[in-house]
Amino acid sequence: MKSLKISLILVLASVLATSAQTVLKISGEVATPLALQASDIAGFPHVQVKAADRDGKTHTYDGVPVFELLKKAGVTLGGQLRGENLVKYALVRAADGYEVLFALPELDPDYSPRTIILADKADGAALPAGTGPYRIVVPEEKKPARWIREVREIEIKFAK
Repeated sequence: MKSLKISLILVLASVLATSAQTVLKISGEVATPLALQASDIAGFPHVQVKAADRDGKTHTYDGVPVFELLKKAGVTLGGQLRGENLVKYALVRAADGYEVLFALPELDPDYSPRTIILADKADGAALPAGTGPYRIVVPEEKKPARWIREVREIEIKFAK
């Protein structure tokens, strides 16, 4: 009985440690739901974008194009993004419950010339607490209201 309790405690500790390490979930209408850790995200191709933040100053952000994350999860993109798939959207959630929405064509380079990223750095430095570890950056958007901080989840849904 004592060894069973110890085993259960070890399993529970392992599950809690794994969920604590998960920094981004991608779920919903995806072929492969993902629970990504920082090391997974670091392995994706990174790009730089320049964009003006709320302070009015232009900053250089480093991060992963959101398209690449969605592609890894098997989200309908590119040539498959037509017909009923055009009513799918990405709902992005922050640690504090804040949510923003993107239509999938906004995130797909076959449809949009801008690259929306999941940033992990600003001006060469890691994002500070309260902003990071990840933030969505939307270049050329007039108001950065969808520049969601402390991103924790991206859920793909149908609008109908």
